[in-house]
Amino acid sequence: MKNIVIPGGTAGLGKALARTYIERGDNVLAIGHDPANGERFVKDGGEFLLADLSLIGENKRVIREIATRFSFIDALVLCTRFFRSHRRETSDGFEHQFALYYLSRYLLGHGLAGLLDKAPGPVIVNVAGPGVPVGRIHWDDLELKRGYDGFEALLQGGKLNDLLGVSYADAHSGSRIRYALVFPGNVAGNLAGEFDPKTAAQVERMKAGGLPVAVGIAPIVDIIDGPPDEPLSAFFEGRRLSLTGPSFDRGDATRLESITKRLLGEGG
Repeated sequence: MKNIVIPGGTAGLGKALARTYIERGDNVLAIGHDPANGERFVKDGGEFLLADLSLIGENKRVIREIATRFSFIDALVLCTRFFRSHRRETSDGFEHQFALYYLSRYLLGHGLAGLLDKAPGPVIVNVAGPGVPVGRIHWDDLELKRGYDGFEALLQGGKLNDLLGVSYADAHSGSRIRYALVFPGNVAGNLAGEFDPKTAAQVERMKAGGLPVAVGIAPIVDIIDGPPDEPLSAFFEGRRLSLTGPSFDRGDATRLESITKRLLGEGG
């Protein structure tokens, strides 16, 4: 029986993935911000932890709470994301997409490493956008205080998670934990957010042409059931990516790691 933790597991792709493993008889803990979704999830046989993962303190609380529930974790599936057409800062002072899409994944991955390393074949699946050639990292303005654009924040978040995978694998090089960056494709209904009218119309078109959720979770299930041999791997719509491109630059990963530690130190 596996122990699986899914931030974002009460809706969309995360919910479908959670249901798959609940039906198999595994223990699945979902983390989310909506009590009603959490209540329905518990009725379906899962466990739920209410939290606002855009906040640093909430991530740390979640890590402590998970340690009281599980003696080990087989899989951590990072899929929480919330699009914002307009820039908003959290009460910690971080831009919301940056905090939820990147900082939370950083904190949960590192904070739960001890529990993951106690499992026989542990894996972290980071559902992002590995290797995407568009977008860039705004090194001089990571939180996009100048000229914020929701899609630019989303694309940058994917690139930050690519580098997170690189630095994580290096930091845990002696561990059994496998880190997999995954883009399953455009999955119908998988982009939650607050949209302006133009973006809302674009999102509806994306949803209409999206993959069925059952198809979208298939490559993630494969990775959880049989983690890759390599410490770090990346998959785009089922195709394994080379890790030699600029998206996975080790120097950039080290630079981002240093910036992240400083920001988290300043942010509590």
